[in-house]
Amino acid sequence: MQLPREVLLGENLKGEVVNVAKRLSLGERALILYGPKTKEIAGKDVEKNLKEAFEVSSLIVRDATMGEVERTLDKIRDENVNWLIAVGGGSIIDVAKLASFKASIPFISFPTTASHDGIASANASIKDLGAKTSIKAIPPIAVIADVEVIKTAPYRYLAAGVGDIISNFTAVKDWQLAHRIRGEYYSEYAASLSLMSAKMVIRNADIIRLGNEDSVRKVIKGLISSGVAMSIAGSSRPASGAEHLFSHALDIIAPKPALHGEQCGVGTIIVAYLHGLRWEKIRETLKKVGAPTNAYELGIDPEYIIEALTIAHTIRPERYTIFGKDGLTREAAEKAAKITGVI
Repeated sequence: MQLPREVLLGENLKGEVVNVAKRLSLGERALILYGPKTKEIAGKDVEKNLKEAFEVSSLIVRDATMGEVERTLDKIRDENVNWLIAVGGGSIIDVAKLASFKASIPFISFPTTASHDGIASANASIKDLGAKTSIKAIPPIAVIADVEVIKTAPYRYLAAGVGDIISNFTAVKDWQLAHRIRGEYYSEYAASLSLMSAKMVIRNADIIRLGNEDSVRKVIKGLISSGVAMSIAGSSRPASGAEHLFSHALDIIAPKPALHGEQCGVGTIIVAYLHGLRWEKIRETLKKVGAPTNAYELGIDPEYIIEALTIAHTIRPERYTIFGKDGLTREAAEKAAKITGVI
């Protein structure tokens, strides 16, 4: 079981990276990864602070691809880097996660958005591995979440984070189903932690919708708890079920997919209906926080919603969910999407 050794959540934390790296004895040579935008938002300030105590090199990452992972690995080898820090959203953190895993060095996660639980999990989503599904890597050795930095991101990302957390309801149901039908390993503790995060966002939807510092804190806590639950389980099972397969299917077929958390939230409405859960409560929470609840709000044609539901079971055939091994028929997919108001 690998877990982050330090989690910092607060304000003005750009300089705190130095203290964390010293406390954890990470080594003298650091590599900072950021995107063109996140460099300006927080990356260059973090880099400036680090340079007072460490030898620091930097790399701009543009997308979560194996090419970027290889470029990062080349930099790690060429400069004999001891540790990484990723300042950015999911793509940058995923590249750092997989590169650090392959290079056997630690990495620190410094998220600039609160849009999905990858900020603290061991799983990396890399786009050009066939289907965009997560692969096992390592969790960050530390997570430093600066509320002021995250608050500057468009509110849409925070609402997407709620979608990713609320999907824990159906992910755990699918995990329980696989445990009963396939005898798959099931951890009650990991499942309870995952469900606690999902219940927390439902309870705090009115606070989250305000988009202030307190809103960011609530969502970040939920995302980190989800990441920890996955580390405890040793897989993404506590936070990734049929709704995630639906989202991955949309990533493949939709001309312009929405954010990961937005698609997972909409998928959760449908999958909750299939499980016989209170899907209306999930839809109501997503509406309350301003997250999409239908195809129109996702900006995706209803036809792609139906197709994604029928092919989702092929994305990770080894992962048993409510979709079963044969998937939904077109009629069943259309019925579920219409009843729940998704199309």
